[in-house]
Amino acid sequence: MADLEYLNYMNEPQRDAVCTTEGPLLIIAGAGSGKTRVLTHRVAYLIDKAGVNPYNILAITFTNKAADEMRQRIDDIVGFGSESIWVTTFHSTCVRILRRNIDRLGYDTHFTIYDSDDQKTLIKDICKRLNIDTKRYKERSIMSAISSAKDELLTPEDLMNASGGDFVLQKYATIYREYQNSLKKNNAVDFDDLICLTVQLFKNEPDVLDYYSERFKYIMVDEYQDTNTAQFELVRLLARKYQNICVVGDDDQSIYKFRGANIYNILNFEKYFPDAKVVKLEQNYRSTQNILDAANEVISNNRGRKTKKLWTEAGEGDLIEFKQFETAYDEADFVVRDIKTSATSGDYKDFAILYRTNAQSRLFEERLIMNNIPYKLIGGVNFYARKEIKDLLAYFKTIDNGRDDLAVRRIINIPKRGIGATTIAKVQDFAFMKEIPFYTALRYADEIPELKRAAASKIHPFTTFIQTMRSKVEFLSPSKLLKDIIDETGYVEELEAEDTDEARSRIENIDELISKVVSYEESVENPTLSGFLEEVALVADIDSLEDDSNHVVLMTLHSAKGLEFKNVYLVGMEDGLFPSYMSINAENSREEIEEERRLAYVGITRAKEKLTLTCAKMRMTHGEPQRNKMSRFVKEIPSSLLNEKYSDDYSYEDNNRFERGREYNSFSTNSYGGGSFRGNSSNTVKKTGFAKMSGLTKGAPSKLTPDYSVGDRVSHIKFGEGTVTAMKDGGRDYEVTVEFDKVGVKKMFASFAKLKKI
Repeated sequence: MADLEYLNYMNEPQRDAVCTTEGPLLIIAGAGSGKTRVLTHRVAYLIDKAGVNPYNILAITFTNKAADEMRQRIDDIVGFGSESIWVTTFHSTCVRILRRNIDRLGYDTHFTIYDSDDQKTLIKDICKRLNIDTKRYKERSIMSAISSAKDELLTPEDLMNASGGDFVLQKYATIYREYQNSLKKNNAVDFDDLICLTVQLFKNEPDVLDYYSERFKYIMVDEYQDTNTAQFELVRLLARKYQNICVVGDDDQSIYKFRGANIYNILNFEKYFPDAKVVKLEQNYRSTQNILDAANEVISNNRGRKTKKLWTEAGEGDLIEFKQFETAYDEADFVVRDIKTSATSGDYKDFAILYRTNAQSRLFEERLIMNNIPYKLIGGVNFYARKEIKDLLAYFKTIDNGRDDLAVRRIINIPKRGIGATTIAKVQDFAFMKEIPFYTALRYADEIPELKRAAASKIHPFTTFIQTMRSKVEFLSPSKLLKDIIDETGYVEELEAEDTDEARSRIENIDELISKVVSYEESVENPTLSGFLEEVALVADIDSLEDDSNHVVLMTLHSAKGLEFKNVYLVGMEDGLFPSYMSINAENSREEIEEERRLAYVGITRAKEKLTLTCAKMRMTHGEPQRNKMSRFVKEIPSSLLNEKYSDDYSYEDNNRFERGREYNSFSTNSYGGGSFRGNSSNTVKKTGFAKMSGLTKGAPSKLTPDYSVGDRVSHIKFGEGTVTAMKDGGRDYEVTVEFDKVGVKKMFASFAKLKKI
């Protein structure tokens, strides 16, 4: 690339970043400020103007997709010679280095890389060898602890020394030691080892480090705010000789602490490289000024950050739309109807719904389906296709209808019952021969000649459990039945013991399923298990939606990083949800809330033209209505930027809106402004699973004066016993405050709480 005409199309800070070729350089790249353009053109400038040999350039990013995109852009700009540049991920870089030199550490260069399944199998074998109970110490928890240790470059001995007498950490350290010994014995490494062993190689073998320091005289690292301690040390060692290191990132978009990202790598860059030059890219090419002003105001409340202020030449744009609803049902209904109204030409790809947790997708998915609007979940799975939801629904199906062989086979070993594949195959053969359902064959396991007595004895507890649950269907509500299934199988208990981010997310999904069942019960006159399964079958069927690029996008805020949309709906803006209860109540609460605030900043800056923030005063949590305060992040946005002023008034005088929120959950076509759903007219909607068009509120509890008052002792089916401390007449219902003996203060509506005076 002979000319440098591209410099004329850059703003001053961008040109400064591109033309600074020598010494440490920190580029603070605000959201939408053109950092990828700067990185790729800086490579071209190094070659064209600074005379750097392409062979001496290393560009590192995090994902293969990002590396491929950067490689393509560099190839297009640089042309001849670009193939000599290493454009790669951290892990790919380390694999190439270790394939040549890992023998220095006692491994063979033909080592195997273990994936997560391989790791889990190895951990399981080690626990068996050490007589460690994997019901108490879950394999995934152990894997997570080992991975976190490696992120911080901690050896098994370091972890043991850091345990401080913590018995669990000591167990993890013991397993970690055996795990590493087994990996080496098998001539295998895991993904974390790729970086840790490369760092170890550089520290132990100076000649190897010197070779790669000479090879990579110019190093560039993208998304630097997401690096962990091990990745930082790798880069620091490589750059130590020539100091020509350029890192690009945004501390305000550091949102992966849970994956090991260390924000202090970018905040303290000048400490580790005292001669570093800092260039700030603050001009935004994505959003309107009102959106940027909101983002600037929110993030300015963080202490741990480098000061910057995004601005644009695109104009002020529309005010930010803010909507506060009585219920989560109102919220979801508004968002979907607003999308339908706004997408006048049926162009849905310009709309994104962003939320804090995956469990929040359910209400929006259902309403999008009801309105025949195509959607796509990014970084997640359709709510009803998630493993934990399919497992529990399979229990429901088996209890309701034992003829569903797929449902029975799905749950026969959930939880593990030791029923092997051979046993299942023999039962299946028997069922086929006798022309009976698989579950019926299980009930007659003792009569299967090919089945040994020991195998049959493992089947009995399962069929006994199903039969017991069937006997309860007559007198238990579907929600109570679901809770009994969860309790008896220990499903949530196992996830709690696992204690990982994935497990916590799955528990949130289960809580949302419970809320769904409770909402169904409140929307029909005679709730039944069959009716619930029928309703779920209708809203879970998304096969008919077209799989093209024209769809509304649903995703978590973490998945949204790096993307942009014309219209963004940031939903569930409530304290306890966003920021989460865990961050609010954490020991290091300020740091945790600052991470959540950075997540809010990422969400706000995804919007190009229109940003809508929504929250609900009432949200179903674990099947119980829970009142929520508006997120502090909304309050941090100046009212002058919002088109609707918010209020902290949490009285429920207008309880009609609360009841109407429950009506939306009845899936009445009238609730969505008319029209039909999958060919059903308003006159043909079934009563079971759907509310009648006339009298939608029949399923909602009517107002009754409680037989208790302030000062009385009461009991609750979930929270136990407590004392009534306040009561308020909210119009359609009484709002009751109870200080429970075990769980503290709870506020609830009397008709739903079903408190009993004691």
